[in-house]
Amino acid sequence: MCAKAVGRPVKLALERPQMFGSVGNRPHTEQTLALGADAAGKLIAVRHATIAETSTIEDWTETSSLTARVLYACANNTSTHRITKLNIATPTFMRAPGEASGNFALESAMDELAVALKMDPIELRLRNYAEQDPGKARPFSSKSLRECYARGAERFGWQSRVAAPGSMRDGRWRVGQGMATATYPANRSPADASVRMLPDGSAVVRSATHDLGTGTYTVMSQVAADAIGIPVERIRFELGDSRFPKAPGAGGSQSAASVSPAVQAAGLAMRKKIIEMAIADQQSFAYRSEPSQITVADGWVRPNSNGAPDGRSITALSVGEPIAALIARNGGVAIVTRGESKPGPERDQYSMHSFGAVFAEVRVDADLGIVRVPRITAVYGVGNILNAKTAHSQMLGGIVWGVGMALLEESVRDGRDGRIVNGNLAEYHVPVNADIGAIDISFVAESDPFVNSLGVKGIAEIGITGVPAAIANAVFNATGKRIRDLPITLDKLL
Repeated sequence: MCAKAVGRPVKLALERPQMFGSVGNRPHTEQTLALGADAAGKLIAVRHATIAETSTIEDWTETSSLTARVLYACANNTSTHRITKLNIATPTFMRAPGEASGNFALESAMDELAVALKMDPIELRLRNYAEQDPGKARPFSSKSLRECYARGAERFGWQSRVAAPGSMRDGRWRVGQGMATATYPANRSPADASVRMLPDGSAVVRSATHDLGTGTYTVMSQVAADAIGIPVERIRFELGDSRFPKAPGAGGSQSAASVSPAVQAAGLAMRKKIIEMAIADQQSFAYRSEPSQITVADGWVRPNSNGAPDGRSITALSVGEPIAALIARNGGVAIVTRGESKPGPERDQYSMHSFGAVFAEVRVDADLGIVRVPRITAVYGVGNILNAKTAHSQMLGGIVWGVGMALLEESVRDGRDGRIVNGNLAEYHVPVNADIGAIDISFVAESDPFVNSLGVKGIAEIGITGVPAAIANAVFNATGKRIRDLPITLDKLL
């Protein structure tokens, strides 16, 4: 608005306390859960009711009860959401909105039920394992949660855990171990992409997505390179411009799942166009060949293993020719293709979610109530992994954020005017390196032919879900105190 008024670019700079007021925050919620189970641990009733705060000017809802609809098989399941209007700024999305806070409540309740039944928490979850989405009565497009439980328990050493609270000690420290299930929907939105093959054989790929530090530049370049058939070093991926082919915002863990299929489609269209050009070029070795006889690899047009043109042996042929040489003989101008991707009828046929299992060990000072988290083990089933390094980094960030949610992060309001009184990074505590112990992250191989053409699910936000509950359950195992109000500060343990 200011830029339009003055006719030039305007930069808005907010001080940290202003960020707490005007930008929004995760809303406070009050959640009530009731779980009913028979003596064998089979759930017969689940009720999850959420009351969330919003402002007087907008009905913003934190959908914390949604997790209870999808995670466990139960014939009698009810969940509700209500909002209460307060004189506060409108809340907003904070990583894993709804699922992060709702998962904490549900998974804490499941742990409490396991204690009441004198049952291992993993066994309780397996006895209520949902083979299909109980809320929608649809099969999951893929689900590897059983494998996550098994691998996570093995890597963490769950079998050596002592169930009785306060039984494990290390000097003055009470030792506790807890676990929780993680889940997040596999979201996807329509997206477009373009490929411009330059005369030198390199390619510019564009889509109006953005990179928040999550690795979008990297994974999209990889997808494009694989689809076209050129080295990834020859790809320049451009984003962050609304003039580029449209793409959704980087929210809801959907960037990779939405944009990568569009990039793949544009890349495959380019590969097809290059092969067609070679087949129509009288000076090309591929002249009059069948498309199935030609491939594009490493930036070259080559005969493939399905057979050589005109029935000749591959060894008798040239190894092919660079794409640049082919373009040079055919006008020497750039070639452009576009691709699009959007959800289809599979969205109404399958329920699409990511799943994981989180295991945490805590140390609680017996006298002071100080909580430390020396190690966390997390295993996820999140479809096809585009890049192992960036995927690991995403999960690492989510888990650290989960530690912050469990133990440190809290917005404190002045009851007189609703303002945040700790609106700075001195009093609003976030985890630092000294707060984080060893984090062991792994993925189970998971094929999902329905979520999109690449089998890719978003992974940004599932990393935070499960972590607060696993830590809280470990704190109970260490102390016998069930903390239901986050963050778990030392005053609540004294």
